[in-house]
Amino acid sequence: MKVLIVEDEAALRASLLDYLRHGGYVCESAETYRLAHEKIKLYQYDCVLVDLTLPDGAGLDLVRTLKADKSVAGVLIISARGALDDKVQALELGADDYLQKPFHLAELNARLRAVMRRRQFQGQPHLSFRDLTVFPDQALVLVKEQPVTLTRKEYDLLLFFLANPSRVLTKEAIAEHIWGDAADMADSFDFIYTHLKNLRKKLQELGADNYIRTIYGLGYKLEPA
Repeated sequence: MKVLIVEDEAALRASLLDYLRHGGYVCESAETYRLAHEKIKLYQYDCVLVDLTLPDGAGLDLVRTLKADKSVAGVLIISARGALDDKVQALELGADDYLQKPFHLAELNARLRAVMRRRQFQGQPHLSFRDLTVFPDQALVLVKEQPVTLTRKEYDLLLFFLANPSRVLTKEAIAEHIWGDAADMADSFDFIYTHLKNLRKKLQELGADNYIRTIYGLGYKLEPA
């Protein structure tokens, strides 16, 4: 799951990055409105954490931009402003949730997961696709009711495909979404092929054949039944 943290307070931003990365999230951050606006225009995120008060702009304008662009990203407001009007305005603009500072990191994580359930899993505790069943809260994947053991990157790859069924995903898009800023330092995208090969093999061993199709010269696609 890829998250953008828009927060100008350095200590809190560092704490959120460390906590969420240890929880398995791919995280990027922006400390200004300008940088956050640039990132949401260039990249796709599963969720954006937005502080309302930024040194060079308003966090609500970022929410407006995301909604105008029809972004699939969930939006979780994190703000010291606790007035009812602020909460109502943010939610009416399209934010999925509002968490007032100070907050416990465990609560932030729970709210973040709830946003993702509503966004990617239509509010359901699990997602079913052909012979696959995924329980996101447990990071559990079943193939024909048999559990399959995946690495973190294999699991993230599978979720990315499930969020984009029948859509061709380029190597560049996969690398940027699963590895974030670290993908820019890669000399090639051969590592994606290795992870995909292992994911396919594990699915096939349990009878889930031909789920991820290679579209030569373009990328990869999750095939419907």
